[in-house]
Amino acid sequence: MQVKDKTIVVTGAGRGLGRAIAQMLASKGARIACVDLNEADLNETVAGCKAAGGDGKAYLCNVAKEDEVIALFDNVVSDFGTLHGVVNNAGITRDGLLVKAKDGELSTMSLQQWQAVIDVNLTGVFLCGREAAARMIKLGVDEGVIVNISSLARQGSFGQTNYAAAKSGVVAMAEVWAKELARYNIRTGAVAPGTINTDMLAAMKPEARDRLISAVPLKRLGEPEHIAMSVLFIFENSYMTGRCIDTDGGLR
Repeated sequence: MQVKDKTIVVTGAGRGLGRAIAQMLASKGARIACVDLNEADLNETVAGCKAAGGDGKAYLCNVAKEDEVIALFDNVVSDFGTLHGVVNNAGITRDGLLVKAKDGELSTMSLQQWQAVIDVNLTGVFLCGREAAARMIKLGVDEGVIVNISSLARQGSFGQTNYAAAKSGVVAMAEVWAKELARYNIRTGAVAPGTINTDMLAAMKPEARDRLISAVPLKRLGEPEHIAMSVLFIFENSYMTGRCIDTDGGLR
């Protein structure tokens, strides 16, 4: 798929990876429906999409809420007249050990920690993927693409039972959807970022940041644009479906 003039939804587009993905696709002429919960961040992303040569419009939506997701895709189709793709990038973390014993006391990851991450990172991807696919089929688009943003954490990340489970799940969904949706010419894929230079890493102590970098075979952090390039590859390569691209500097 050449993304020029195509309408693509990007969730979690307010900053970081989502902003880089939205602006990369916009630079190729795509029309981006930018989705997040922070209006000010969204407005900056939309401005960046337009400056990059594409178009953009902001949408406030909690992807964990079914009614909001349904309304989101209804509004996107109403505003742009069509839909060709979605990048499921929105995600949160609520880190903690499954069980921790210290000084004779036990603590555990709470159900609230688990459920909050599963609701956004897994259920949100399911809802957006479902609603996007349904509309692309109904509209009869020639080709559609669904990309789920996973993580290297899906291989098992210390202190992230909830996050790792969700990020493994979104790859599995991409694999299932590739088989189910091929008859409608809808392709799917996933991208698993490694250690990427985001605001969260920038706030870390230098020694902790250096330890992360030293573990990467390329000995440097990835940039959000590297993840955006992998997303663009899935959109543009018409024989790519149901697979995950690990963009991690060789860390895996």
